[in-house]
Amino acid sequence: MPIYLDSSATTAPRPEVIELVTKILADGWGNPSSLHSWGERAAISLEKARWQVADLINASSPDSIIFTSGGTEADNLAIFGITSHYHQPQHLIISSVEHSAIANPVKILEKQGWQVTRLPVNREGRVNPEDLKNALQPNTVLVSIIYGQSEVGTIQPIKKLVEVTKDNTKALFHTDAVQMVGRLPVDVEDLGIDLLSLSGHKFYGIQGAGALYVKQGVKLNPLWHGGGQENGLRSGTQSLPAIASLGLAASLAQKEMESESLRLRGLRDYFINLMLSKCPNLALTGEKFYRLPHHASFLINDDEAITGRKMVRKLSLKGIGISAGSACSSGQTLPSPVLLAMGYSPQEAIKGIRFSFDRYTTIEDLELTVAVIFELFLSFFKDHIAE
Repeated sequence: MPIYLDSSATTAPRPEVIELVTKILADGWGNPSSLHSWGERAAISLEKARWQVADLINASSPDSIIFTSGGTEADNLAIFGITSHYHQPQHLIISSVEHSAIANPVKILEKQGWQVTRLPVNREGRVNPEDLKNALQPNTVLVSIIYGQSEVGTIQPIKKLVEVTKDNTKALFHTDAVQMVGRLPVDVEDLGIDLLSLSGHKFYGIQGAGALYVKQGVKLNPLWHGGGQENGLRSGTQSLPAIASLGLAASLAQKEMESESLRLRGLRDYFINLMLSKCPNLALTGEKFYRLPHHASFLINDDEAITGRKMVRKLSLKGIGISAGSACSSGQTLPSPVLLAMGYSPQEAIKGIRFSFDRYTTIEDLELTVAVIFELFLSFFKDHIAE
């Protein structure tokens, strides 16, 4: 039976989500902006989802939730929505292990004259708050630090980083929390953040809906203009089936998070220990303790012939789905920028592999995966000797 261990890339929609989406496609397909009964039914579904997402992250007002097509659009809206207010380039700060949805927009700003500081990380991929404090400048207008790193699983000390930012500047703070929301508790009020990105298909919604939390009083410019939906920040008719799926997934995640995160953490730790004991030519990457509960990542550290991509292909032929780093860039053979930032060499940075679990993952799945990888390493070694 196939074993899917790539839920950091996407998750299978829950049966309850599929049922709701089917119902909306059949009976609730109206335009939420229309004034007739079809539109009113759609608007009710839309606003219900807004409340559900706000509840999941403890946003004080559902109006602070702006629906987008996913995490990438939410990240872009945060970056460009803030920086476009300024007629002259200013200073912004990101970490050196950001997802490309942050790193690439910032590169565009850099070409336009913006000053960018990329904070270093330690060998486990974690930012030092003192480095942030030292990097802040009078003209720093935005700090964006990823919450849970998708490739190596490390969780950043976001609350402390927000405190450092607010104590020393008037800069806004954004976090890409795509891998965190729905997996672990996220409380935007307690964190004190200004902007947060999330995506529904990372926790059992369907692909095509995400959201940007915008703290009340924070002003953004839209990426494009049109009918003024989503408080004027995201014009265009909302994708109601996808948004409703996000709302329901958020509600279900909130109810089950404590028990499910505990279960996943147990599976994660068991898998990491078993993998390292059975396959000594693997080394753990990322933080061991400050780590996403559903995430395990390793470096293949003793055979130049085995890359992360090669391992992904071999396991796929065995019916096991994993990733070589972030799924958004895993089709490339270039060294991982995240692993390079963590101090790995270019030769090492093409050898990362990632396993990420979901509500369907069992201990038997993980044991079989370890056994298959052990056999693959044996075959790799024999082929290498034969050459």
